[in-house]
Amino acid sequence: MKRRHFLKTAALGAGASVVNASAIANESTNSDRKVTKVTFYDPPNYKVHRFAQAKGIVVVECNDGTKGIGEGGTPDLVENLAPWLIGRDPMRTEHIWQLMLRGLFYPGGRELQHAIGALDIALWDIKGKLLNQPVYNLLGGRLRDYIYLYSTGFPSDGAKDISEVARNCVQAGFKAFRTGGIKRGQKVWDQDEQVRYIHEHCQQIKEGVSGYGEWAIDFHTRIETPYAIRLANLIEDLEPIFVEDLIRSENQHLYKTIRQQVKVPIALGEHFGMRWDFHRLVEEDLMDHNRATLPNTAGITEYKKIMSMCETHYMGLIPHFTGPIATAALTHCVATYTGFVMMEWTGGTAKNISYLNSDYVDFREGKLYPRNQPGIGVELDESQCEKKLEVTEGRPDSSSGLLWRPDGSYTNW
Repeated sequence: MKRRHFLKTAALGAGASVVNASAIANESTNSDRKVTKVTFYDPPNYKVHRFAQAKGIVVVECNDGTKGIGEGGTPDLVENLAPWLIGRDPMRTEHIWQLMLRGLFYPGGRELQHAIGALDIALWDIKGKLLNQPVYNLLGGRLRDYIYLYSTGFPSDGAKDISEVARNCVQAGFKAFRTGGIKRGQKVWDQDEQVRYIHEHCQQIKEGVSGYGEWAIDFHTRIETPYAIRLANLIEDLEPIFVEDLIRSENQHLYKTIRQQVKVPIALGEHFGMRWDFHRLVEEDLMDHNRATLPNTAGITEYKKIMSMCETHYMGLIPHFTGPIATAALTHCVATYTGFVMMEWTGGTAKNISYLNSDYVDFREGKLYPRNQPGIGVELDESQCEKKLEVTEGRPDSSSGLLWRPDGSYTNW
């Protein structure tokens, strides 16, 4: 187990401004409740690559014993961020979020945003527990009784073909069956062959769901632009509810070209983090559904802003699948959204997570129902997890070059 210690005092560099006194006072007068400890755990038998959709667990604890639970990040990234929480009022989620993102001057990349998201989810969990309210009530209250799901990897269970698998999926209550479409078992990617195969594959899926539900496909960024356009146009008459990630994610500008040449509904965003990663896709109406998810967006604090941005363009939310704790947090967010919502679910049944309460989410017949429990409704059995990090000392304002406006709000260095 690692422990990080920070100096209590440090000299300001030459030319640095003195920290605003009113900002420091705000930290001590707003509340007697303070964050005292951040612990990072690995779940049991955790073997996933650290930077690929990490599912580490953070527990944020206050001086009154209240604990919040989040998911995401890695020990080194959480170790870097956790001192911003120590000694601060957990109710000031926006304040702490700004410090985690901007307090060390260099903007955090997507991996750091993932870790910010874990800590931010835990803070919102604390906020809900302290107010004895589910998080969705803190976001305006739920607008839906349940959340549509689509299934990725729905089990075949002896079905004779993909048509029957898709039918079984939607008959089980899922809004849609999702396919990757790719012809498996080949190491060489022949795009002509794959496009023909995927088209035939989608025809079978459409036949299976007709009259029962919807279907969707993920191009998974693997198809080059002209082939992606060709395939999207081939399957247009099959009426997919969305087509995801038609091309690679680095050059979003290309979606201006794609948007002019295809009519299928486009879903994007699982590779992205905060608003600034994809705001042009929203502002220029280059997609129909946003795939951003928790904790990738740097948490609930940012996700609620993404929802507002998408709402102004009448975009749906179809968040990418995520870990079990983040899934619970997502249900609180999307339950408050005014537009279309459909979450991704892997498989066909509820997952039994040994280290979480059995009702961490309420999954019934292919749908998720918002739970009326304080916070995000998740309880963690810490004894089943492996402790990797514990942080109990904060980062003093005087050591980090922070600058504050006269009203006490934070600005950059």
